[in-house]
Amino acid sequence: HTAEVKRNGGGEGSLDRLLTSVSSGLSPRKRTTSQCKSEPPLLRTSKRTIYTAGRPPWYNEHGTQSKEAFVIGLCGGSASGKTTVARKIIEALDVPWVVLLSMDSFYKVLTPEQQVTAASNDYNFDHPDAFDFGLLAHTLRKLKLGKSVKIPVYDFTTHGRQKDWKTVYGASVIIFEGIMAFADKELLQLLDMKIFVETDSDIRLVRRLQRDITERGRDIDGVIKQYNKFVKPAFEQYIEPTMRLADIVVPRGGGNMVAIDLIVQHVHSQAALASAHQAQPLPQTLSVLESTPQVRGMHTIIRNKETSRDEFIFYSKRLMRLLIERALSFLPSESHIVQTPQGEDYEGRTFHGKRITGVSILRAGETMEPALRAVCKDVRIGKILIQTNQDTGEPELHYLRLPKDIGEDHVILMDCTVSTGAAAMMAVRVLLDHDVQEDKILLVSLLMAEMGVHSVAYAFPQVQIITTAVDKKVNDLFHIIPGIGNFGDRYFGTDAPPEWSDEEMDEPSY
Repeated sequence: HTAEVKRNGGGEGSLDRLLTSVSSGLSPRKRTTSQCKSEPPLLRTSKRTIYTAGRPPWYNEHGTQSKEAFVIGLCGGSASGKTTVARKIIEALDVPWVVLLSMDSFYKVLTPEQQVTAASNDYNFDHPDAFDFGLLAHTLRKLKLGKSVKIPVYDFTTHGRQKDWKTVYGASVIIFEGIMAFADKELLQLLDMKIFVETDSDIRLVRRLQRDITERGRDIDGVIKQYNKFVKPAFEQYIEPTMRLADIVVPRGGGNMVAIDLIVQHVHSQAALASAHQAQPLPQTLSVLESTPQVRGMHTIIRNKETSRDEFIFYSKRLMRLLIERALSFLPSESHIVQTPQGEDYEGRTFHGKRITGVSILRAGETMEPALRAVCKDVRIGKILIQTNQDTGEPELHYLRLPKDIGEDHVILMDCTVSTGAAAMMAVRVLLDHDVQEDKILLVSLLMAEMGVHSVAYAFPQVQIITTAVDKKVNDLFHIIPGIGNFGDRYFGTDAPPEWSDEEMDEPSY
């Protein structure tokens, strides 16, 4: 794959920032860049689906937030195979949360005069000045600290940034790829591992011809003109010299599995990566409603596939009311003395906090709002919609409406079913980004899978989790087993394609 760099001019002094680092006695380091534009936002491995658009911040095996993400830098010439190498590293790492950050998103916006030059293939997109290194370094630094960032969306047709920027959340591993990945001293300091993908120039030219002609509608003369005038000189002047900065050089790109295996081993040893411990006992932050004959009977009804919609709604609402009542018992309270009508003192309890706010994860979580309103007078309600894009498979935050000053509140986060926990964790991350304290978040759900319980508790050990039942398994389609079916469809009377699970409609799963 190729990364295009955009910009006019050359300038022999353009590498001043880099040359100081090159001559500073660093051990040889190698690195590869890969193009994010064409890189799919997810990878489906034999074990799980990994979303490369970013996840909530990484938490270690002790449940505490890691200080920094591990950043892998990938550099290499245009069409050297950086994207393939990045993809294979992500798949081999086999960790849930990975961010793939491409330099292609950080091209500078062209002036009208530069737009005219670009239209005639006379603009140099393979020059360091083509990139907004300041914004790139700021973004990578925030991601490395586990913070959410907004990534510009670059339009290769108009050579400009689109109106909407993309929100990306922190991850355990960040793979930063681009042809100029090593061309800035500030960026180099943020990289924990540098990889250079080395591919024969003839192969790179052939790949570029195939890509630009078939994918970008360009003619062969224009591609060759641009290659000879900008791409090849830029590689020789700006990209190839940075090979000496790399820790590892990967000849032959994505086909070199020996090198990729070594890279993965090193990342695991240095980054101390871990997955949620699914075999451990259920966490202490979990509270399951007592399985009384009444609760068991209601579960029997709503789990039965033959139950009518009216009965499903009726008994789901009964369970929701019990669940919300149970959740309220975890809110802080303090002693409070009142006088009875008989003039006697009664020592009771009163809520010790500023406010209670309910936040529902749409669409199914919205069905729990009436139960919350019934027991909490004048409660404020917020909504979060997180869904999987069925075309790209990418989890997306579609809608967010949170009350003002929610950071001061105790928040009851509502979702009817939690299998992998992906949507719940994303929603918790959004609340934390809005200054809600982690220990003031209560996640309530009618039904959870052990996998989702462990994932949420592992990532956010201070969040209280309350549910009416926990099922043991999640199948390959991320259905909870034995489960309840697609709650939203059964409640609202809608039908989903049979291959979609409830969480594929109401939350992303990994």
